[in-house]
Amino acid sequence: MRRIRCAIYTRKSSEEGLEQDFNSLDAQREACEAYIASQKHEGWELLSNHYDDGGISGGHLDRPALQKLMQAVDEKRIDQIVVYKIDRLTRSLADFAKLVDRLDAAETSFVSVTQSFNTATSMGRLTLNMLLSFAQFEREVTAERIRDKIAASKRKGMWMGGSAPLGYQPDGRTLKVEETEAETIRTLYDLYLEHHSLRDVKECAEDLELRSRCREGTDGRISGGNYFDRGHLQHILSNPVYAGRIRHKQQIYEGKHPAIIDPIVWEKVQGMLQNGAAVARGSRQKATRSLLAGKLFDETGDRLTPSHTRKNGRRLRYYISRRLVKDRSQKHPNAWRLPAERVEGLLAELIERHLTRPGAAVAMTEGLMAAELTDVSKRLLQRDAVLERLALVERLDLQPGSLTLQLDKAMLADHLGCNPDRMNDMELTIEAPFQTRRRGVELKLHLGEAPAEFDKTLVQNIMKGRKWLAMVIAGKTFSEIADVENVSKRRVQDVTNLALLSPDVLDRVATGEQPVGLTTDYLIKTRFSAVWSEQCAQFTAL
Repeated sequence: MRRIRCAIYTRKSSEEGLEQDFNSLDAQREACEAYIASQKHEGWELLSNHYDDGGISGGHLDRPALQKLMQAVDEKRIDQIVVYKIDRLTRSLADFAKLVDRLDAAETSFVSVTQSFNTATSMGRLTLNMLLSFAQFEREVTAERIRDKIAASKRKGMWMGGSAPLGYQPDGRTLKVEETEAETIRTLYDLYLEHHSLRDVKECAEDLELRSRCREGTDGRISGGNYFDRGHLQHILSNPVYAGRIRHKQQIYEGKHPAIIDPIVWEKVQGMLQNGAAVARGSRQKATRSLLAGKLFDETGDRLTPSHTRKNGRRLRYYISRRLVKDRSQKHPNAWRLPAERVEGLLAELIERHLTRPGAAVAMTEGLMAAELTDVSKRLLQRDAVLERLALVERLDLQPGSLTLQLDKAMLADHLGCNPDRMNDMELTIEAPFQTRRRGVELKLHLGEAPAEFDKTLVQNIMKGRKWLAMVIAGKTFSEIADVENVSKRRVQDVTNLALLSPDVLDRVATGEQPVGLTTDYLIKTRFSAVWSEQCAQFTAL
């Protein structure tokens, strides 16, 4: 007679009652043991291992005892799994399909002692699928009821759990004020009413040593106790809990807990926050309009026009050669596409250098006192004068490797307080080296020679390629390496090719002196030659 090794699995969703001498898990196991004993004539034997998950939902498979059970199944140490009811094993059809695949692979079946079926038979599988459909339906209905209950409770102003906000402690279905923390909240609101700025509130809060709540985790670790950042301050100042209210999604209801901040004061702060956000948005739009529009030209004489895209909700500005807009049917490989903020920052820096070089102001004009010129230069070089410096640009001509900047004579004379006729035209033209360097999708701009740049990603991929090549030489296949490294077979093939780079190329990569276009993506897409001499010729053209 064939021996059938049986393992019992038990589960209970909540921890209620588990502390009792005889609990639900014990009752399930007793019923399963009795069923196994009744099948002794079929060769069924009970294994001594216990697989019990107490206080864990059946809506997922991330359960310690279940994982241990399935590991034993994969190792073919179990022939039959016995459960009290099928929903003890899982309540999800999708999870059930995963478990059945693993059971079939290990030639293992399972049986429910209160629902007469066995997965070893086709009728048992059909019955099981029907029962699981109802189990999943019940689970989803239960979740809907819980969501509805939470919504109804919040409409009544109840606190429905979670981490209590700073200033409060949980008190059943409501909150009670924690006076020490509440004083911190009141101070933050007072600071905002005084300064009208989150940045100023942050600085003042740090001066006053105001910090977030310290929390101790179950593992004994201490978290929190940090200074407030602007995001945290925004959340505190806009949280209706502090006005004695409860928020549920987009709705706000009167709460049963006491308010720390007077509701009238809270409403006033909300108005200030909204007005501040509107002003900030307006300021950003003014500051980020393309100040160099109509002033940039490339080496062909084509004007660079403002353009923008959106990524993750952010508006990204560019200056692009006009031919990219007028004729989209062509690729225009020599056209320019420059990130606006970086170009504007570099030009502001270039103008600053030009104005601060020794004797600059005197060289630009005649008849002004050096002290007066120094004061004017200081005004132009203040942090908030960046826009004024960019406004001085009359024309900028770009070509590979250099740029020529022409300053606006009339505007500069106005800043300096002198007659434009007395300006020295030679001092209004600035020429400077200008380099672009691309790494992947990122374009970096440099005044002067671009510094050597260490491509960490390329170096890591070359090292990985050499490692994988050694594994291939040792007899491993690409598929086996892909399984070990948890990547695709194609990725292993592509990266392994990087091990074929010549020593000269590797030396240049190690020092960051490789050609600008020599990146991991380029090497993978071009399928470069394995002949070292040919590599030199191919990469030199980049």
